[in-house]
Amino acid sequence: MKRSSLVINKSQAQPSKALATLEAYWTLTAEQLIAALHTTHNGIRQADAASRIKQYGLNALKAQRQTTAFGLLLSQFKSPLVLILIFAAIVSAFVGEWTDAVIVLAVVIGSTMLGFVQEYRASNAVEKLRSQVTIKSSVLRGGKPQMVPSEQVVPGDVVLLSAGSLIPADGIVLEAKDFFVNQAVLTGETFPVEKTPGIVPAKASLAERTNGVFMGTSVRSGIAQVLIVQTGKSTAFGQIAERLSLRPAQTEFERGVQNFGYLLTRVMLVMVVIVLAINIFLAKPPIDSLLFALALAVGLAPELLPAIISITLAHGAQQMAKRGVIVRRLNSIENFGSMDVLCTDKTGTLTEGIVRLDGALDPDGQPSTTVLNYTYLNSQFQTGINNPLDDAVSAYAQQAGVKIGVEQKIDEIPYDFVRKCLSVVTADAKDERTLITKGALENILKICSQVQAGDESHPLDGKTLAGIEQHYSDWSDKGFRVLGVAIRKLDGQAASYSSADEKGLTFIGFLLFFDPPKADVQQAIVDLAKRGVQLKIITGDNEKVARHVAEAVHLPIMGLLTGRALNDMPDEALWHAAERTNIFAGVDPNQKERIILALRKTKHVVGYMGDGINDAPALHAADVGISVDTAVDVAKDAADFVLLKQDLDILREGIDVGRVTFANTLKYILTTISANFGNMFSMAGASLFLPFLPLLAPQILLNNFLSDIPATTIAGDNVDPEWVAKPRRWNTTFIRDYMVLFGLVSSIFDFLTFGALLFLFRASPAEFRTGWFIESLLTELVIALVVRTRGVFFRSRPGTLLLVSTLIVVGITLVLPYLPFNFLFGFIPLPAPLLLMMLGLTALYVLVTEIAKKYFYSRLENAIA
Repeated sequence: MKRSSLVINKSQAQPSKALATLEAYWTLTAEQLIAALHTTHNGIRQADAASRIKQYGLNALKAQRQTTAFGLLLSQFKSPLVLILIFAAIVSAFVGEWTDAVIVLAVVIGSTMLGFVQEYRASNAVEKLRSQVTIKSSVLRGGKPQMVPSEQVVPGDVVLLSAGSLIPADGIVLEAKDFFVNQAVLTGETFPVEKTPGIVPAKASLAERTNGVFMGTSVRSGIAQVLIVQTGKSTAFGQIAERLSLRPAQTEFERGVQNFGYLLTRVMLVMVVIVLAINIFLAKPPIDSLLFALALAVGLAPELLPAIISITLAHGAQQMAKRGVIVRRLNSIENFGSMDVLCTDKTGTLTEGIVRLDGALDPDGQPSTTVLNYTYLNSQFQTGINNPLDDAVSAYAQQAGVKIGVEQKIDEIPYDFVRKCLSVVTADAKDERTLITKGALENILKICSQVQAGDESHPLDGKTLAGIEQHYSDWSDKGFRVLGVAIRKLDGQAASYSSADEKGLTFIGFLLFFDPPKADVQQAIVDLAKRGVQLKIITGDNEKVARHVAEAVHLPIMGLLTGRALNDMPDEALWHAAERTNIFAGVDPNQKERIILALRKTKHVVGYMGDGINDAPALHAADVGISVDTAVDVAKDAADFVLLKQDLDILREGIDVGRVTFANTLKYILTTISANFGNMFSMAGASLFLPFLPLLAPQILLNNFLSDIPATTIAGDNVDPEWVAKPRRWNTTFIRDYMVLFGLVSSIFDFLTFGALLFLFRASPAEFRTGWFIESLLTELVIALVVRTRGVFFRSRPGTLLLVSTLIVVGITLVLPYLPFNFLFGFIPLPAPLLLMMLGLTALYVLVTEIAKKYFYSRLENAIA
């Protein structure tokens, strides 16, 4: 046999960063690879793990970089608005306007520091939360199994895999038993592929490498030991990811914010060019006109919006963590709040999630120690994924005093979602072998030809089958989950067994499992309904069990659809049926995904909660994927949120936090479009007929900087109950109409201010600028308190930080003209009557805005009605 080339780069004195680089490793025998990687069948020594991480790096596609203060500070200067201001300062300095240059730079530094401090604190908080939920792998270190974070898996590790495991890196199979892997993410194969030890040709494609497993794929069924060869960027998945630079799909809110940003950018560019051209045409100082136009652009743009979003999302993640919800994907928080349909299995949500075995019964429905003994052997000897049913069997058997005697395990046929059963082969003292199978009753009966009756067996005829099915129906009506148990005495001593041996079995009895409904779940269901979230149950249990549980927790059944009916239903029909149905029973994994996609097709924001292997496709398909800390790796990796406890009440609290986060982000946007827009349009208009610029560039930038200070505290603002009462979604029409109405109100008061300053007080240019600076900044500060609520502003208490920071900035605004350094910004002290006029106009502005707000929301409600 021709050996493949083996290339090992290593130093004689000390290993290089790559301990061993292997080409076409899938053509090598296990022993060759073990030697090349300096490891053993028992894995590496624990003492070697740290040195290998240092040599190879972490098993991650991107090197993890901690958020450093310096890195985040530099990122603040990447903003186009900041770069525009720095350019303006350079121009000012170049023409000798040193005072303007220094002031502009001071404002730039102040603004960037404001964003930097808040974002640095927010990013550190989020990293701490994310570290609470890590994907781990079971590895052999020194022959002993242990769980380590998947990013710490290194070449030479021997990884233990079972159904539900996420494969952490690339490697070859050392041992396997009915080991099937879902690798569609890399090869596009529809069905799971069996992996076995061996070697394959050097030119074999990924799909043809039947001896290899790859990072990013997952175990569908079976068990295996795998030798890790490539990690991180060296894996097949890592090389593809590097080329494609994949990004997760944008959430609805992200798309809305992005489109809003594009709109503002277009308006800003048009306004700046027009204002600059007209001012130069009117022979106003060109440098002042340029600085004014650039400052106008900065004043128009919500430059803090990215920071505000980061801060509010981080604050939301922290609040969720306090309630037992860990956020894995930060941008999904707003989707959580927008969710109007929640799909979940009944186990652990409607029920306690603590399954108990209620009885092991013979075919006549009588208690049977024989059934219990065989079931206990099956549960104890199976080595696949841990599940609550086997735990319940063990607890019941041990309480009954059942013990394993001389029986020994010979082989195992692991569970999969097609057969829906699990078998073990045992041998007694005489080495007589027995196949013991337990699983879904319907599937068990299909592979049985005999039924046990006392010490004898007889053919499984129609009459006997009808009696078994009647028992099943009766118990299902009472809410029991019913499994079947069957055995077969085996002839001969085969080296191994497979699902082909699961035939001609003898049915010996039933297992009755019960998971009691939660005592307080009814209130949680009512609370979700009040918040506009419809609960839909998607379960693999039969329709009778699903109906019983729904009735037990008083969940109204709008419609019930079975997996069998789904198979015959085209997608278009399912779109309509899914909306009218809230119980889906007897559903398989692919059907779960179909249901989620059908609901999304009908414009719902869909959440899905799952913790099993078969839940991963649905978790990926949902707008909001939710799993639990005890879930299998593949489910946790697919989820946006991980619950530390499987509880509908925790979900309800998470939804509230998502809606609060959405509300507080929207508050900043509404403040920006109602105040900034009005002020900047007014300023642009005034610059066309005034013989002087209405505000100097440093004054505009100072105005912008001071108004941003309270904005950074908006993440912790209180939110009115109506904001969390129902799902909220990004509404471009709402934003546009709000901008037009409240921008118009703001501009009207700006021109009233202009008129008062010019015609009542005959204000000089310096007095005009000082007076309007005070009025425009005061209106921008108070508008934040007014638009933050749909009701009358003084009946809704703002957050403490927002209120205190607003009052402080109001105080600074009023004293600025009277400070010794006022000349630096072009301010002069104002006479008392003029100052009182500015305060009066601000109060009138609040009153008119309240009236406009009432009109706006009443018209909106009428339009919805």
